[in-house]
Amino acid sequence: MSAEEDAAKSAMSKRLQAQQIEQQKREILRRYLTDGAFERIANVRMASPDMYGRFVDLVVSLVRANRLQGKLSEEQLKELLARLASTKEEPKIEFRHK
Repeated sequence: MSAEEDAAKSAMSKRLQAQQIEQQKREILRRYLTDGAFERIANVRMASPDMYGRFVDLVVSLVRANRLQGKLSEEQLKELLARLASTKEEPKIEFRHK
C-alpha cells in the first residue's frame, strides 16, 4: 500500500467518524427538543454555525450529566441562546496612536 492510499483511508475514516458524531448529536437534539425548538436550532445552524456548535455542546453535556428533564421548548431554547450570546466575548478594538 502506498502512502497516498494510507492517507486517503485515514481521511475517509476521519470523515466517517465526524459524520457519525454529528448524527449522534442530531439524535440527541431530536430527542430532547420539541419540534419547534428543533426547527429553530436548525435555522441557527445555518445562520451561526459557531452558536449552533456551542448550543449542541451545552445540550450534550446537560444530557450526559442527567440535568435535562423532559424536552426543551422553543422558549427555553431562546433563553439558552440568549445566555450563550451574552457570554460570548466581544472582540476588543484597541487604537494605538503614534
